[in-house]
Amino acid sequence: MLEADAPANPLELFGAWLDEAIRSGLREPTAMTLATATSAGVPSARMVLLKGFDDEGFRFFTNYESHKAGELEKNPRCALVFYWDVLERQVRVRGVAQRTSREVSEAYFRRRPRRSRLSALASPQSAVIPGREVLEQRVADLDAAYPDQEIPLPEYWGGYCVRPESVEFWQGRPDRLHDRLLYVRDDGGYKLSRLAP
Repeated sequence: MLEADAPANPLELFGAWLDEAIRSGLREPTAMTLATATSAGVPSARMVLLKGFDDEGFRFFTNYESHKAGELEKNPRCALVFYWDVLERQVRVRGVAQRTSREVSEAYFRRRPRRSRLSALASPQSAVIPGREVLEQRVADLDAAYPDQEIPLPEYWGGYCVRPESVEFWQGRPDRLHDRLLYVRDDGGYKLSRLAP
């Protein structure tokens, strides 16, 4: 990776890398680690799926009553990591998350498979439950309640958009002299630097 070949906007390079990851046949090329922290700084990380990106940032969807959402509401600073081992590539994003509009959440929710929409209504994400049968029964009850109707978007469910403050691209090399290019948001654009491996 050469700085002279790098686009001015990291989202352009990210899009090219994501397209290559999709074409490579990886099982979940949109999987990303989302790292959050409590207001006291206690870290937590989990895998989520990228559901879209543009100049505003990286979008994912979740239950707003989940642990991750609770942490983001108190401390919106977070990090994302994409790792495509077959391509020896990694992308690290640091930024600030904010809820997407209700319209954006509705548009995505309507595209989800019916069973996924029912699951979003049925699951009190991150809450302790007595057993799996509780979830299965709740899905069955909701399925019967909405036989031929549109399943409504719950008030407690929607998206977040992580606005990047920095984006780092890592390309592995056999001699361990990996390439690392770092974009840092600066005066409405991005400043590009090379990091030592």
